[in-house]
Amino acid sequence: MIKCAIIDDEPLSRDILRQFIEDHPDLILTAEYKDALEAISGLEKQSVDLLLLDINMPKLSGVNFYKSLREKPLVIFTTAYPEFALEGFELDAVDYLMKPIAFDRFLQAIQKVKNRLKTSSEEMPEHIMLKVDKKLYRAAFDDILYLEAFGDYAKVHLLSQVLIITSTMKRLEAELPSELFVRTHKSFIINISKVEFIEGNQVKIGSEMIPIGLRYREAVLGKLK
Repeated sequence: MIKCAIIDDEPLSRDILRQFIEDHPDLILTAEYKDALEAISGLEKQSVDLLLLDINMPKLSGVNFYKSLREKPLVIFTTAYPEFALEGFELDAVDYLMKPIAFDRFLQAIQKVKNRLKTSSEEMPEHIMLKVDKKLYRAAFDDILYLEAFGDYAKVHLLSQVLIITSTMKRLEAELPSELFVRTHKSFIINISKVEFIEGNQVKIGSEMIPIGLRYREAVLGKLK
């Protein structure tokens, strides 16, 4: 179920959106606010997946309210004023609904929400398949300490063993998730989570000191912060 909140200063608009949500099998209304100021404290106590957010409200506009949120749920902006559409889409809104909102148009917007949520919830792979001689070896990312260039091959240093594989560092860098691994040197790629400390132009992983090349230093420090 997609948890929704309505933020709109017009009672009729809230009534319509409430009914639309009740009629949709994948939605549940968890909160309803008559203005953005009321929503600020409410959303701090209860998170939602989707905001149905009116733009033109007194005291604080929907756009400025959304900009102020530290944790931003998906948002569908609603308004009777088409001139506000561009600013809404610049905030990566899922959709923009013009009042009076038709149910079929509402359904289209919710389908976009479902597509976004599906994409963001797809799990990142937790392993890589490595070719060792004529075998494919399944190496969990969490077991990899670092990778090292080895002539026409590469050494993959795992917690319990070292694998020698047929691959280039460039190819390995492209295949490994950048959230977990970073290139420190033309000959080394490290698992960020395995770094114990940085000393000078080296990082400590296990019993080894891995060099940090000058051209890679900024990227490495950025990932390790």
